[in-house]
Amino acid sequence: MDLVKYVQDQLIEKKDLPEFGAGDTITVYYQIKEGEKTRTQFFRGVVLQRRGAGATETFTIRKMSGNVGVERIFPINNPNIEKIEVNKKGKVRRARIFYQRERTGKSARIKERRG
Repeated sequence: MDLVKYVQDQLIEKKDLPEFGAGDTITVYYQIKEGEKTRTQFFRGVVLQRRGAGATETFTIRKMSGNVGVERIFPINNPNIEKIEVNKKGKVRRARIFYQRERTGKSARIKERRG
């Protein structure tokens, strides 16, 4: 197991991403390749969870597109991610907020964490 960790530390470049967790509203800017062209698209939503550790860590973001909830899972070390902006820090009591999926309207709001 130590050999796998060593190889991951050597080969995968670390990005200087901001600290964020469940309940935070973030914007992820990522590259999309369409044929020969590349363009930057963003995905803004609430972080439902961060899971894994090291090179295999991922995070799940949920946003509402019209009346439909859209979730997307991003690997932390995805080379297509340009940058991540933290828009709001959310005040939640748990690390995985899947209960947010069933909520709509006022109950779906997350209070902002001060400080």
